[in-house]
Amino acid sequence: MAESSLNSSVDQTYTEIVVVRHGETYWNAERKIQGHIDVELNDAGRQQAVRVAERLSKEPRRLLRSLLLNVHLGDMQGLVYQEASKIRPIAYKAFLSNRTDVDIPGGGESLDKLYDRCTSALQRIGDKHKGGGLFHYMVSTALGVIRSLYERARPKARKVDKILTTSVSVFRLFDGDKWRIHVWGDMTHLDQTGFLKSGFGGDRTSG
Repeated sequence: MAESSLNSSVDQTYTEIVVVRHGETYWNAERKIQGHIDVELNDAGRQQAVRVAERLSKEPRRLLRSLLLNVHLGDMQGLVYQEASKIRPIAYKAFLSNRTDVDIPGGGESLDKLYDRCTSALQRIGDKHKGGGLFHYMVSTALGVIRSLYERARPKARKVDKILTTSVSVFRLFDGDKWRIHVWGDMTHLDQTGFLKSGFGGDRTSG
């Protein structure tokens, strides 16, 4: 749903970026931690992807598929979440740490690094077209990335609990580095399809 309508009296020049979480994967369903690993969509995920593609095809946009990789989770990647504490206890402790500057052992990325990487990437798009009219982009990405973008747009808001597979969010980047969320976590393309509740729930343990 739209978070709020913009006042018609203000400058309407902005870059609009549609951010879509990927469809459900085999590892999502098995509660395996993905991180940077590219895992194939399962049957539900493929059908979710078809639905969201049909929706977005009605609003042609420039697609940037490879722009934003999910957070690198180091030694946690490929592990079933429930078993991770026993198999990789040090990485597991880092993964659950409340500190955002902690890197996960095995080449992992801290939440601070993820935030800087993702928000700066979107800001570069906005800066490139600053003052040049209305531009539309679509980015297909993963859970951790979308959380970082949300925190950039709403730094004082409560942290997001879940982000469902193939949910659609729309960010508007204005002059002066101002971000607004125009649409957040919309799932109407999956209504009455049987795949809304089967879509992986998008908490911190998913990818």
